[in-house]
Amino acid sequence: MTYGFGVGKQMQSSRDSRVFVFWFVVGLTCFVWGLRGFGLVTFIPGFVLGLLISASIALLVINGWLETR
Repeated sequence: MTYGFGVGKQMQSSRDSRVFVFWFVVGLTCFVWGLRGFGLVTFIPGFVLGLLISASIALLVINGWLETR
């Protein structure tokens, strides 16, 4: 049985988990950035935010590459 456009259940599940991880990292990044902006979590070093932003960009590129192959 296929689920839209010939994508099997396992591929769909893999895609959904990648999308979930991407949005989770983006949400966490926005949350931390917002809290640091309000001065609530100033003890978190700036490189942590940089790593989260880098992870978001890397996941975006990886997901895009996997979707087009």
